[in-house]
Amino acid sequence: MNTAEGSTGLKFNEPLLWERGRPGRMGLSVPSRDVAAAPLAADLTGPGPDFPELSEVDVVRHYSRLSQWNYCIDTHMVPLGSCTMKYNPKTHERQAGLTGFCAAHPLLPASLSQGLLQILAELESFLAEITGMNAVSLQPAAGAQGELCGMLIFHAYHRAAGRQRSKIIVPDTAHGTNPASAALCNYQAVKVESGENGILLPEAVAQIMDEDTAGIMLTNPNTLGLFEEHVRAIADIVHAKGGLVYGDGANMNALMGVVDMAASGLDVLHLNLHKTFATPHGGGGPGAGPVCVKKHLERFLPVPRIVKKGKAFHLREDYPDSIGRMHAFYGNVGVMLKAYSYIVSMGADNLKKVSELAVLNANYLKERLKETLDLPYDRPCMHECVFTDKQQRAHKVTTLDMVKRLMDYGFHPPTIYFPLVVNGAIMIEPTETESKETLDRLIAAFQSIAAEAEQNPELLQTAPHHSRVRRLDETSAARKPCLAG
Repeated sequence: MNTAEGSTGLKFNEPLLWERGRPGRMGLSVPSRDVAAAPLAADLTGPGPDFPELSEVDVVRHYSRLSQWNYCIDTHMVPLGSCTMKYNPKTHERQAGLTGFCAAHPLLPASLSQGLLQILAELESFLAEITGMNAVSLQPAAGAQGELCGMLIFHAYHRAAGRQRSKIIVPDTAHGTNPASAALCNYQAVKVESGENGILLPEAVAQIMDEDTAGIMLTNPNTLGLFEEHVRAIADIVHAKGGLVYGDGANMNALMGVVDMAASGLDVLHLNLHKTFATPHGGGGPGAGPVCVKKHLERFLPVPRIVKKGKAFHLREDYPDSIGRMHAFYGNVGVMLKAYSYIVSMGADNLKKVSELAVLNANYLKERLKETLDLPYDRPCMHECVFTDKQQRAHKVTTLDMVKRLMDYGFHPPTIYFPLVVNGAIMIEPTETESKETLDRLIAAFQSIAAEAEQNPELLQTAPHHSRVRRLDETSAARKPCLAG
């Protein structure tokens, strides 16, 4: 198929149900009463709820039309860089939806939760094996909470050593939540800039690492999609001054089965189950951000911990050095079940193949598009690649203009203006689940858009043209959102 996937066809506007409703309409048939009426006393009732009165066809058409507005990973490619919007196999939803799992109450005693606790314990061991780390807590509810958990572990470790510290090194290519997570633990984030080739240099870290620095937060691969190849040397520098190395493992989709994260010098690592391990992301969430640690930090992990005594599994809280709870119960168990199912169904060989194909797809895009879009770092990338609008600025066309026009070609815009170290960034992550045909359509769309930027820049500046609504005032949308329209 060589035609663009964007549609110019009929699109339905849809009013609110309250606007569609009319007095007297009803969507069900109420059985005839077979007992005498017995109205309640007036002082026991108030005004009825403000429900719209609708027929069945009104309700069916309303929600069917709303569903046709959706753009999601089940319908199209979502090439958001740094987000790993990979397809989530539906079989894992089925496993997590089994009655024994989804109907289990979080207050059930351990004696009535043995199967579930066994699966969670096995998932911890799987994640430890995949990363090379020694112990895992599944409790953090998202990647950012995993970061916070890691920083709390840093804080607890230095407090136990009697040498509390005040600073954390954060590279300019780290994920944006890293400095915030450090600040929540009263650490001052100290920025370190990457080198000319887009990765961190050991000498830059050595210049600012001192005895008052608790450690470094290292995103690897970094937000440029590049592997931090000096990670081992950087870890040695930090460890020599008594610091710890935190690994932001949100980009683990590029490294499964390929890199031993513990051997690279990390002390703490968080993972995003809703990215690397194929559980729903964003609106399909919630997510989960397990934290993996080396042996010397295991005692600081959150409680409760799953332990096996004899043949039975238990939740234990008697860990005096623990940072405490990160979650009301054990965590977002439904997400964990899907990740467990994914790992078991894939096996070690296919998990490695996932990473290999994710890297292959990203490098294919990079090579095919580098003559069309400016490529600031022309070197092999990992799971994502970063371009800029440098070539199109001469025609007064920006990154925003190009991705708005991309919507007319039937593609969700990629991540833009991030990472901040690249001016006008266009950050694309194809993941391993997209076919060559889909990638070729995306490449062709960008090539067409680049040609349009030269021949008819106004077409891009006023895009999108085929969407249900035209270009929004994004500043006003952020500051004064209309959530009911």
